Amino acid sequence: MTRFILANPQAERLGPTTDLAIPPDHPVARTVSSQSHVDLVVLRRVWNEKSKNFFANIRVDDVREVVRFFGTTAGAGGWRIAIVDSAEDLAPAGANALLKVLEEPPPRALFLIVSHQPARLLSTIRSRCRKLTLPPLAEADVLKAARLARPDLDGAPLQGSLPLAQGSVRRAITLAGGDAVAIHQSLMGLLARLPNLDVAAAHALADRCMGKGTEENFALLLAFLEEWVHQRLLAERGAPAHRLARWAEVWDKARRAAREVEVFNLDRKPFVLSTLSMLAEVSRP
Repeated sequence: MTRFILANPQAERLGPTTDLAIPPDHPVARTVSSQSHVDLVVLRRVWNEKSKNFFANIRVDDVREVVRFFGTTAGAGGWRIAIVDSAEDLAPAGANALLKVLEEPPPRALFLIVSHQPARLLSTIRSRCRKLTLPPLAEADVLKAARLARPDLDGAPLQGSLPLAQGSVRRAITLAGGDAVAIHQSLMGLLARLPNLDVAAAHALADRCMGKGTEENFALLLAFLEEWVHQRLLAERGAPAHRLARWAEVWDKARRAAREVEVFNLDRKPFVLSTLSMLAEVSRP
């Protein structure tokens, strides 16, 4: 989409088109691929040289750079585009900084905001966007793209991550490179036994999300929990309204607590244990 728009700043003059394809040897295609186009900025987590890992969030300073970017004139005289990949990686301060420019965007400015879980975004951001729902990739396509991006992960770990990737290349790579599959198996084992809660297993799972370098584990645990609750609500669609309300109340409380853990850098273990306890309680008939 970015290549098409930057290559055709007056797209309305093209007439009917059937796709957004741009020849790979087109100058715009080359500069977009190398992220050197003067009218394109990509906002995502960056590499931390100290920890030799990606930052847990998109830094607020990087968001402010995007705000400044939109305060300048388009270098090629056409559109200016920002790709946010993904919005779930925005820390609260970064999301609020982005919201300021979304509220009053300059002319010929386009934000392509990738979101895997739109419900987690600020409602003020969602209300200012047009939603384009994309179908997930097939597992074969995810595997092909992941192998191109990270050939070092090819093998059993990558194959094992495909059923959990939900059509996302990035998620497949993330799952294959860490403790994600083990965390998912442990969590699903705990949730399958609700309302009975295996306290020892719950402590072992919470320990995987403690200390430095476990931010990704915690983010994955939250994602797995949200997916499980979503599926549980779908399965209970015929239940009485008061029961569905209890599920919604528990999950809303858990989400607010998770945000506090991330914002105030609180101990993650109590959150994990208390959330599992709440889910066990609401699972009782």
